[in-house]
Amino acid sequence: MAQQLKNTSAIEKDYAELVKKHSGKSKHSVMLVKAFLFGGGICAFGQGLINMYEYLGFNAADSSMLCSVTLIFISAMLTGLKVYDKIAMHAGAGTLIPVTGFANSVVAPALEFKSEGWILGVSPKIFVVAGPVLVWGLLTSVICGLIRHLLEIYFLR
Repeated sequence: MAQQLKNTSAIEKDYAELVKKHSGKSKHSVMLVKAFLFGGGICAFGQGLINMYEYLGFNAADSSMLCSVTLIFISAMLTGLKVYDKIAMHAGAGTLIPVTGFANSVVAPALEFKSEGWILGVSPKIFVVAGPVLVWGLLTSVICGLIRHLLEIYFLR
């Protein structure tokens, strides 16, 4: 048992050295600017969609909903065409934050496992990345809601 642990730590050390050797130094300031510009660009495009839908006669709520649907459709389509990953390589976190990143995280695993079929491939793998986000997002919202409710009951009457 002790020998296995020793071998495991040696392997982990070798792996860490290999990763360090082959990983380029990241330029955080450049990455931050790119993420800001791409993420802001996606949000500005979304605002343009909202304005367009309002110009076409939809109310504000419907325009916002149509904007989200359009952005999800576009990001899913770009993921399927293998363009989204190329954009994300340059944009970094700028493509992950908006709703487009969520759509990509649902579509990408589904495409990866489509060769295994609908039942054993796409269906179980479609939420492999997005599932934890949904679970923890819902749990966090419930906790925040309970905290707010308790604050209103005991302090904000």
